[in-house]
Amino acid sequence: QVQLVESGGGLVQAGGSLRLSCAAYGRTFSSYAMGWFRQAPGKEREFAAAIRRSSLSSYYADSVKGRFTISRDNAKNTVYLQMNSMKPEDTAVYYCAAGESFSTATYQYDYWGQGTQVTVSS
Repeated sequence: QVQLVESGGGLVQAGGSLRLSCAAYGRTFSSYAMGWFRQAPGKEREFAAAIRRSSLSSYYADSVKGRFTISRDNAKNTVYLQMNSMKPEDTAVYYCAAGESFSTATYQYDYWGQGTQVTVSS
């Protein structure tokens, strides 16, 4: 069992930056691939970024590529999402997730945080 707790959401102007954190509690954090997903009002949850257990590779949705960076610190049991050059369309609830597979698919992740709201004003 893994518990995930996100933090760092808030209100930011277009062009600004935010850094989300996700702290993991429970089983060995380093044994899981980690992902960030987001869900805007009235829309399905969508993939944003993922990182392998060892941090050797990461993958991004086209909509965030070049603006967002996912990273992890296995010593601190934490995964981060640095969001730069933010746009109003980035407004959503952001969720971190842990799974055994490095994947863009929600069903591949076994554990989810409660989400943190990110709002980008124009």
